[in-house]
Formats: sequence, structure tokens, C-alpha cells
Amino acid sequence: MHGGAGTILKKNMTPEKEVAYRETMTKALQTGYDALKSGKSSLDAVEVAIHVLEDSPLFNAGKGAVFTHEGKNELDAAIMDGKSLKAGAIAGVTVIRNPISAARAVMEKSEHVMMAGKGAENFAKQAGLTLVDPSYFYTEERWKGLQQALKQDSMKTVLDHDKKAQRLGTLNPDFKFSTVGAVALDKAGNLAAGTSTGGMTNKRFNRIGDAPIIGAGTYANNATAGISGTGWGEFYIRTVLAHDLSAMMEYQNLSVQEASKRVIAKMGKLGGDGGLIALDKNGQVAMEFNTAGMYRGTVTEDGKITVDIYK
Repeated sequence: MHGGAGTILKKNMTPEKEVAYRETMTKALQTGYDALKSGKSSLDAVEVAIHVLEDSPLFNAGKGAVFTHEGKNELDAAIMDGKSLKAGAIAGVTVIRNPISAARAVMEKSEHVMMAGKGAENFAKQAGLTLVDPSYFYTEERWKGLQQALKQDSMKTVLDHDKKAQRLGTLNPDFKFSTVGAVALDKAGNLAAGTSTGGMTNKRFNRIGDAPIIGAGTYANNATAGISGTGWGEFYIRTVLAHDLSAMMEYQNLSVQEASKRVIAKMGKLGGDGGLIALDKNGQVAMEFNTAGMYRGTVTEDGKITVDIYK
């Protein structure tokens, strides 16, 4: 599992907050493990594990989603089944408590792969998912983050006369908050991957990142690996990062670790930053990132849980 990559430095983290992050990541990993141990599918494990992070205000997904320029929370998610290559995704929703479940409903209860906005919300309602008032997603910390981003935006407009910096929708990289994701391998040998996010602080124009785009931020294939990305989504989309990793494994016979290093390096050369988690069909794990830190953790077949944050 991952809980986002970015400028995560120990000097900026209070001991109490670090404990909270580690405890929540551990709870999510244990929840997914318990599902697998009881014989449930990798899809089930990914979904219930991500629920834990979506329900926590600590992570930029569900309850902890960041705010858009207009002061709203717009959520995206995707899930994929490595056995059938079926996938589901939702984007730009504002009232679905657990977007990962809506993504799974799109995969299993419709003929489509991606739904967005009001249509996705109406579908989720018909599918019997839990809807909430948009105020449910409000957290003081994320609201303050938006105010800080808006302040820097206004200063940039006054001080920066570079035409490139004045492009509509330009985002300050310092206000990229990342995503949550999970990958799992079940007793039947099936892989699954899921990703859920609130996107970028201060995003405009209903911007959608890589998380709900199959092959960019989320991908699973039993022949190779399950992959979930986190970081500057535009670069994951442009490099089709998750599928590229899978293709390197399939066509070049690379290990999951080597393929992960190569796709992160490729994205980094373009100016993108972030990380990924990948789990191959043999249970080998890769957790590659080019940022200062990434909330990440694993649980092995025997139930051993490891959680890391910094480089």
C-alpha cells in the first residue's frame, strides 16, 4: 500500500502525527491481509484496505481530500482485476464516501470503464453506495492548505511576468498532495490494484489526474504485476506509467524492481515526481519513488507488516 509521495521530511513531522500515519497504514494493511487470509479475493482486499485510508483525514482520498480552487472536493478512483483485465473508474465526484467502491461498481455493474461527475454519482446511488453531504470531506488542515496555495497564487500573479507561468490552470508543485493505493495477490494467484485520490490542492477546471486512468496510475495484469502510482499525475498520464511498467516486464522480461526503477526514471527526466507500488505474480514487491518520502507499507504472506515513510 501507499499513502502518497512528496516532500515528506522527518523534520517537518511531529512525533504524534508520524505515529498516526504509521498506525493508520498498519490498520489498512491488516484489514487487507485479514480479507485475503479469510479466502477473499485480491479485489476485496484492495477495496477494504483503501476504505481505511479513505475514511482517515490523514490521506488525500475520501475524508482527507484536498480542496479545488473553488473550495470543493473532487474525488477520483480506479480499480482493476488482473485476472480478467476488467477495470472501473470514477472521476470528479463530490458526494461518494468511498470512491474506490464506486470504481468497483462501475467495473462489475456496468458495461463501462469510467464515469464522471453527476452521472457517476447517480450511478453510485443506484448501485446502493453510501453518499454524503459534501461537507463530510471538510478538514481544517486541507482548507488551510488551499488558503496558502491561493495566497501564493496571488503573489505569483503579481511578481511573475513569465508567460509560461501565467498559463491558465498552472499549479504550484509545492501543493501537490498525493494519492492512496493498494495492490494485492490472493490465494488463487490473482492480482488486483486500486487507487483513490482527491487530486491536487487548488486544481481548476475539473482537472483529472492519473489515478482513475487505467494504464497511467492504476493497472493490474496476472501475467505481470499490480501497480498503483502516486505523484504528479500529468506525467503518469503522459508516460502511461503503470502500463509501461507491465509492458517492460512482459516484453523485456524485466523484474518488477527493475521495471519500476526505469519508469520512475523516465518520468523524472520529463520533470515529474512521485512514486509507485508494484506487486508481481510471484509476490515480489517494488516501491520506487523520486521524492523525499512516500507513505508505504507491505504485509507478507505470514502476516508481517512493515511501514516506512522517509527515504
